[in-house]
Amino acid sequence: MKIFLLGGTKDSINIIEFIKNKYDAFILTTTTTEYGSKLAKEGGSDETIARPLPKDEIIQIIENEDFDILIDATHPFAEHITQTSASIANELKMPYIRFERPTTNLENIDTSHIHYVKSFDEAGKLIESEFNKGNVLHFAGANTMEDVLKYVSGERFYPRILKVPSSLEKCEKLGISEDHLISMTGAASLEENIELIEKYNATVMITKESGEIGGVIEKIEAANQKDIDIIMIQRPQIKELNKNSIVSNLDELDIKLNSFFLKIDSAETGI
Repeated sequence: MKIFLLGGTKDSINIIEFIKNKYDAFILTTTTTEYGSKLAKEGGSDETIARPLPKDEIIQIIENEDFDILIDATHPFAEHITQTSASIANELKMPYIRFERPTTNLENIDTSHIHYVKSFDEAGKLIESEFNKGNVLHFAGANTMEDVLKYVSGERFYPRILKVPSSLEKCEKLGISEDHLISMTGAASLEENIELIEKYNATVMITKESGEIGGVIEKIEAANQKDIDIIMIQRPQIKELNKNSIVSNLDELDIKLNSFFLKIDSAETGI
């Protein structure tokens, strides 16, 4: 089986390792960065493409190289690519799986410091009106900074980013001082989050509701311990997705893949 995997997340690495261990499959993984491509290769992806792909090019690759299935394991907030991938699968009438990491279970967590908003623009406005003292930790990626900085001074703003050329260029363009940049190599631990809050004298933290694998619980607990506020951006609801196409763990993925493999085997053997 040939699998076209839209990756760039920790979930996608887990998927690659799982599939290569259990199935006879060729995997092409696309990511937007060289760093993501490197991790995919280390995880076992047979081939990678390390740049954003437009819809037409994805379709061309799938058709020219006879891919059997399209798996979207991009970030829960990568709304556009998920809309695009669902549209491609529909147009090509090919099997499609959206791997959607579960939302964070906050049942036993103190959520009193959390303020929910629907966008980064709303986050910026809320900081401007309610949290106009102290520094801001931005734990939500380089692509989301501009909307916040329309309302928040760069002197108060400390983003945690991957120090790759594209992110550094965004910071330079937005006038963010180099000594405000916090290097990111993965989800931070509770202790690391506390250390960053103390080091940068933060009074508020911005994060996405990106699930436990994204370190959300560790961020909340750090904020609780240091008595600072969290502005949490809620996940987008993607109308184009068919609920039957969504899986949220490797067991559910396995059930879907196994059914696809059985169909292919049956077609090839005539059974």
